Amino acid sequence: MSIHNQSVLNDAGILQLESASVVMIYTEWNDFVTNELVAGCERTLAGYNIKKTSKYQVPGAFELPFAVKQLWENTRGTADQPSAIIAFGCVIRGATPHFDYVCKAVTDGILQLNLELPVPVIFGVLTVDNMEQAQERLGGEHGHKGDEAAITALKMIAYQRQLATNR
Repeated sequence: MSIHNQSVLNDAGILQLESASVVMIYTEWNDFVTNELVAGCERTLAGYNIKKTSKYQVPGAFELPFAVKQLWENTRGTADQPSAIIAFGCVIRGATPHFDYVCKAVTDGILQLNLELPVPVIFGVLTVDNMEQAQERLGGEHGHKGDEAAITALKMIAYQRQLATNR
């Protein structure tokens, strides 16, 4: 039985976004997970004819907020400016409190970016207790979080465009 949220896979409102640009920033750490998150995202974006994509890799989840901010600062006002940015990572609980600190920092950092930047920053960071839970989120019992991040990015781009046309 699948218990993941099917509503995020509903693509209502994602129309004519071919001109959208999506950037994926992902971690080296736990790359066997993050590479699959990125691959799922790329498959979904390709299914919606999103051709303007790019990828950047950073060491770990803690570095994601900085990387997103720097990417925005360096592309703002250029042809490379993204319509949305997706941050992918995977933090697996260990025996020390390090997991809690990293998860809180990256979550707070991406939240802050969503409040500061004029484009959506999608939270694609898995925070799991073990590798089995990560696998369940790569097409298993809990869906594919890379696919879901792509759909979320497209929905947020559509939302922003809708607001712009309603002014």
